[in-house]
Amino acid sequence: MAALIPPLLAALALMLAPRPAAAHGGLANYTVGDTWYRGFDPSEPHAEQLGQEWMVQRRWDSIDPIFSVDDPYLACNNPGTGPVNSIPIRAGDTLTGVYWYWLHPVGPMTAWLAFCGAEKDACNGVDVNKLEWFKVWEGGLLEGTLVEGSWYQKAFQKWDGSPALWPVTIPKIVRSGSWMVRHEIVSIHIGGRPQFYPQCAHLWVEGGEGRDVPREYLVKFPGVYTMRDPSISIDIYADEFKDTTNYTIPGGPIWDQ
Repeated sequence: MAALIPPLLAALALMLAPRPAAAHGGLANYTVGDTWYRGFDPSEPHAEQLGQEWMVQRRWDSIDPIFSVDDPYLACNNPGTGPVNSIPIRAGDTLTGVYWYWLHPVGPMTAWLAFCGAEKDACNGVDVNKLEWFKVWEGGLLEGTLVEGSWYQKAFQKWDGSPALWPVTIPKIVRSGSWMVRHEIVSIHIGGRPQFYPQCAHLWVEGGEGRDVPREYLVKFPGVYTMRDPSISIDIYADEFKDTTNYTIPGGPIWDQ
């Protein structure tokens, strides 16, 4: 089990967490109930984080985005090497991703799971490009037009000093065992040049119902996205889209039943 931080200390840690001033960023921490789990911080000395018992997130060395749908680091960022530990959680419970001052306002947000195996450390040596992922959550255009409307990505932002919270329920129907969770924000504010911000963490899931994910829901990263997909390559400022009020989130449907 990963090292835990008591709720009161967790709140303080969240208040004091680093707040990147650049227009990029990533997932900083995780919470399950009142327990806080620290993620990797690319701005802090790597030697103080790598190999630590409390680390549950896969390593990412830069707040900069990934630009190519074919980049092998699209799965879990660069270099995406694994942590020592995992987040314990029961199937059906909520895992919350914590961000600080997320600045981009336009594009989809998705959360994914991939099963590593029944053993406690099954995710440690896996090739993330060979894992089969399925989508468990998505958020996109909430209302209005592509440019002037409200996106989940914008509504999720916080500017009062509090963290932006991204809650995702782990489906109760999954198997118990070792899982990898992948949060991804795609920013499409620059036409034809999407920006991908993925981060991954390890989970130890208990109490699952043990159902298998249907093959048609399983995808790989890279592989599931293509620049031929208008949801990826779109220029939202083009005249043809000025009155568009719908957006199809890429990556296929959610499986949760």
